[in-house]
Amino acid sequence: MSKKIAVIGSTNLDLVFQTKHFPKPGETLKSKKFDTFSGGKGSNQAIAASRLGGDVFFISKIGNDDFGQKSLDALKHSKVNSDYVFKDKNTASGVAVILINEKGENSIIISPGANDCLSIEDIDASIIVINNSSIVLIQLEIAFKTVKYVLKSVNHLEKKIILNPAPMHPLEDWMYSKIYLITPNESESESLTGIKINDVETASQAADYFLNKGVKNVVITLGAKGAFFKNKEEEFLIPAKKVKVVDTTGAGDVFNGALAVALGELKNWKEIIEFAIIASTISVGKLGAQSAAPYRSEIKKINKE
Repeated sequence: MSKKIAVIGSTNLDLVFQTKHFPKPGETLKSKKFDTFSGGKGSNQAIAASRLGGDVFFISKIGNDDFGQKSLDALKHSKVNSDYVFKDKNTASGVAVILINEKGENSIIISPGANDCLSIEDIDASIIVINNSSIVLIQLEIAFKTVKYVLKSVNHLEKKIILNPAPMHPLEDWMYSKIYLITPNESESESLTGIKINDVETASQAADYFLNKGVKNVVITLGAKGAFFKNKEEEFLIPAKKVKVVDTTGAGDVFNGALAVALGELKNWKEIIEFAIIASTISVGKLGAQSAAPYRSEIKKINKE
């Protein structure tokens, strides 16, 4: 049975343009297709975790506008508890403009909006949900002072805190010891550690940086190469599954949501990482972030093949 998961993070409306290539300075491109999707790293992770079987509570902030309402509807559709998604009457909901080229690569511009207004007071107002959760998943797409407050206020409650350090922001030294699992990608890891990852050996060196700072477990996502795990007892690389890439937007969020679910089901670390890789692999074969998040039945289908 899955444990309760509290996801604390951002909510955006994604404006998605499919183009042949990314525009050069001064260049105007005609979009091959345009779509709108509910997004935001926090919301993406909450929906991914819920679809994969997690009992998910989401803590976020939106504006009192149509964009925010669309995001709420998407959360409810995927059975995410959104009772603690607060509304800010004076600030618009977050928006992301996403360009996707023919290779499935993306380029993103974000206007945080109400995400920057998720406050310490909002976390205090949500403490009952956090108290009742075994796992807390958080990213850096909300106000950094709020992230720091969460780490300080939640750590003593003996929760397993997963920090996805994206978008990248330098961490203060004391923060590392509060983290049960950190999940940077290659570029985020390099920015935080100063170690460029070229192979398993350099991934291990980067992981050691986090472990020496006090993090208990490290997963570094390596894109098409898979994911590297290390703690004080073991280390290994789980290769990625080969698949035709349609859109990589939100793949990392699906990976993190899947990690939270698998961690709550007390699988061993290899099973946890494999589960997350399968989930994110399914997602890159579809368009959108939340719309591409797989259901548990899709995972079971692949496992039977």
